[in-house]
Amino acid sequence: IPQKSKMAAVVGQNFLRIGRHQAPPVLATAYVQKRDASSTSLTAVKRGRGGRSSFSGVVATVFGASGFIGNSVVNRLGKIGSQVIIPYRGDPYWCQKLKLCGDLGQILFQPYQVTDEASIRKALKYSNTVINLVGRDWETKNFKFDDVNNKAARLIAKVAREEGIERLIHFSALNASDSPQKIYTKEGSEFLRTKAEGENAVREEFPDATIIRPSDVFGREDHFFYYYANAARRSRVLNTMPMWEKGERTIKQPVFLGDVAEGVINALLDPDAPGKVYEAVGPHQYYLCDLVDYFYRIMRWRNFKRTYMFPTFWAKVAAMSQLPNRPPLSPDKIEREFITDRPTGCPTLEDLGVKTLTSIEKRAFYDLKAFKANAYYDENLGEFAEASPPPKYVPA
Repeated sequence: IPQKSKMAAVVGQNFLRIGRHQAPPVLATAYVQKRDASSTSLTAVKRGRGGRSSFSGVVATVFGASGFIGNSVVNRLGKIGSQVIIPYRGDPYWCQKLKLCGDLGQILFQPYQVTDEASIRKALKYSNTVINLVGRDWETKNFKFDDVNNKAARLIAKVAREEGIERLIHFSALNASDSPQKIYTKEGSEFLRTKAEGENAVREEFPDATIIRPSDVFGREDHFFYYYANAARRSRVLNTMPMWEKGERTIKQPVFLGDVAEGVINALLDPDAPGKVYEAVGPHQYYLCDLVDYFYRIMRWRNFKRTYMFPTFWAKVAAMSQLPNRPPLSPDKIEREFITDRPTGCPTLEDLGVKTLTSIEKRAFYDLKAFKANAYYDENLGEFAEASPPPKYVPA
């Protein structure tokens, strides 16, 4: 007797043994199993009323989630009820706090290596959205700017396309250019040049990718407030800060972290966002010198002055750039610091539905509080005058 006939006979005998009370549940189970085997996945269907305990239908892999912007993006994803896969390098301790951003089982972790295609593929295999936030302000002995901003970006976009990912959001940088403005170095900022190359690479591999170009992002424990408040950036002895042209020829348009994260979520949900470039800039422009003076007024540092760049400062930069882990200064960072923010006319966060952008005056007092002089002095209400806000730059 053929094998199929034997199987049919066994199934038929077992079915005849089922009583009249057992037959309906068994038949219903068989029907449900057959229905679930269809191409439609019930696990991908939206459910709930919204919020962290619901499911929005978004399954997002967030590369670079442990970084400054990544923390906020993961939190916003969890807030709308997304399932988030967080690829990580090294010790998972540095990103395990992100588990609190979502409901039970919604925040998952996956070890990966940014140069290993197989590990990247495994990290986004079950996702429908990929957000690439990988990047650092400095180079290391293992990764140069080109490795992270260009090659890794291309690899992630390539794997995302091959795996059928619906949405890819790639973070670049404002002022990214194949020929960035030259301040001190002969070829300009390598960081900005490789960011521009990364944009082109992502476009080649994933034409419908959404690219976001943020300016300097400020917020709690950022790389903007904390950078200028850092003792390494100024002279402790003279209480001065060396700056190119004293910061009087550089215009900045910093943006708040929360506004950037909100823009990312809106871009995921906007059907018109694929294939576009958005520039994440703040509501106002300022001269860099006015911003730095404003920060030190808030911190109540007396006799603070801005000075020109002297050779002794460059020696300090060269020495500190060799420090392991997180060098506070680097030549490329100094180069980018004095490049004026120049939006190119691309859509902004307001076009993504971020209605009210947060100005730097609303956050500086809170975020710089830890750096105040005489921080433990119990002052009386009104004892010190409020720091006057920086004047806004108005283009001619």
